[in-house]
Amino acid sequence: MRQLTNVITDRGSKYAVSGGAARSRAEVDAFLKALKKDRKFAKATHNTWAVLMDESGPLKGDDGESGAGMVILRMLEREGLKDHVIVVTRWYGGVKLGGDRFRRVQDCVRAYLGELRS
Repeated sequence: MRQLTNVITDRGSKYAVSGGAARSRAEVDAFLKALKKDRKFAKATHNTWAVLMDESGPLKGDDGESGAGMVILRMLEREGLKDHVIVVTRWYGGVKLGGDRFRRVQDCVRAYLGELRS
């Protein structure tokens, strides 16, 4: 599991991004379970995720952050990254971000992909 914590802070909301190999829904579920073993991530407001599986296609989960899973999925498709789940975690800071929340998700995924390439 690769993890970048405190990637972005915006109006009190804090973001982190995590990722790792996942070739099936069971592996995605196991990844999310392992992530949430860390109490900090278990108490997060949202753990949105997506994976583009080579054999069974795309999967995503918004975890209450409507549309965020699709943002991650589109970035995975553009990158051509398959069999790798990316989870963007948000701790809500008390101020609604509106459409900026999607930009923060994109920023997190970009940071993660940059780490993968290096």
